[in-house]
Amino acid sequence: MAAFAHWTAIALYLTTTVVAAITLSRQSRASLQPLLMALFTCAIAAHAISLKFVLQTQDGFRFDLLAMLSLVTWSVGLLLLCLSYRHKLTLLILVIAPLAAVSELAAVHAWGGATPLQQISPGIAAHALLSIAAYSLLTLATLQAIYLYWLNQQLHNHRPSGISRLLPPLQTMESLLFGLVAFGTLLLTASLVTGALFVDDLFAQHLVHKTVLSILAWILYSILLWGHWKNGWRGNTAVRWTLSAFAVLMLAFFGSKLALEVILPRG
Repeated sequence: MAAFAHWTAIALYLTTTVVAAITLSRQSRASLQPLLMALFTCAIAAHAISLKFVLQTQDGFRFDLLAMLSLVTWSVGLLLLCLSYRHKLTLLILVIAPLAAVSELAAVHAWGGATPLQQISPGIAAHALLSIAAYSLLTLATLQAIYLYWLNQQLHNHRPSGISRLLPPLQTMESLLFGLVAFGTLLLTASLVTGALFVDDLFAQHLVHKTVLSILAWILYSILLWGHWKNGWRGNTAVRWTLSAFAVLMLAFFGSKLALEVILPRG
């Protein structure tokens, strides 16, 4: 089952890549769009099944770079799939499909550096995986926000670049940004909930910095989503909120390590 799902996902991703390339090169794109969506949907489903076997092995849970890369590409692919039913994101599918195929191949066949964790409960494993997926998607959202800021400056100065002409319209790219933020915030919510359920004490001395800052970042992302839904926040306003929330989220990692390893020992 694992091998079948693995190779099926790779084959479907590669076929999706070919169909997406043909779709972009054709004058009439409507005829191949349903086929493209069907292939991409099946690829995402097969990848999800394969991920179950990749992340949870007989030797324990995998948290190595390649396994996490496969998880991230699947998460981004799932988000693109959801957004593609409302917007034409063929070019972005053309980019993510081969990357997902390579990450899936590498996760299974190039693994060998990291030892799976055996002494870990399924609840803690779920918390860790959700955290990594959330931080990865919110990192992508930050990169998307930076790109939108640059694109807004290009359009404001009437100097659109060649790259911007190949990508979907600005409104679609903004929808992708809020999709990334919404999906990432949902995963961050699940991470905080599983942490509260399975971690012994989230506010212990060695975790309090990370917990408080993660909650603060969640609040900022939630305000951004509420402002977009209620007041139509977009453009540079959305960019500023995204960057601010991400800065707090990064402090949850690097700031907590700095406090624990440098500041507190000296105190």
